[in-house]
Amino acid sequence: MTTDPEAAAHHSADRPELRSPTHRFAMDFTSTRRGARLARHLCGARLDAWGVPYGSDPHDAVALVVAELCANAVRHGHVPGRDFRLRLMGRDTTVLVEVSDTRAERLPVPSAPPEAPGGLGDGPEDDRDGGRGLLLVAALADGWGWCPRAEGGPGKTVWARLVLPGGFALVRPTLAPAPISPSMPLTLARLSRSAAARRSVTGSLPASPPPGQDTAGHL
Repeated sequence: MTTDPEAAAHHSADRPELRSPTHRFAMDFTSTRRGARLARHLCGARLDAWGVPYGSDPHDAVALVVAELCANAVRHGHVPGRDFRLRLMGRDTTVLVEVSDTRAERLPVPSAPPEAPGGLGDGPEDDRDGGRGLLLVAALADGWGWCPRAEGGPGKTVWARLVLPGGFALVRPTLAPAPISPSMPLTLARLSRSAAARRSVTGSLPASPPPGQDTAGHL
């Protein structure tokens, strides 16, 4: 992370738009390490449900990107009492990750490579600023950047776009009804007969008087 506006502007990019995404997940999390871990866990579960299974390279790549962006939101975008927001969207072979926080003055910029002057090997400053995580995001994602907060309001949104490799694609959600068990009609018929029997029994019995009254209605 950095507050250098010239360096940050170099990494700002137009936020990509997924037209009619078929898969969506969005949730607010507390701006804590526990919130960041929970965000990664729920993201992994969603990816698995969407057809990108646990243990596969694409699953690990998206989960790592989510983990790094959420960790940066906690470290550098933390405002007391404010949550960060994770949005995960997908269509076909494209997954878009967005993490929003409420600090617009801390803009994301990866650190220089270790071999470059002033890079990661020169001291703990870059590690403290979270530059290594953004280098990982840049290596795993097909594109990344930041923009003013997507939902409006103060803050920023850091996004990353990943394209699933060959052999992987998001499972299209289906609206088809679940198959009916062969025993379902018999079960419904038994329930219907039971309900009819209860109605006939209760209809033949006189109504019970309220507490404190006899059958004639006297107190």
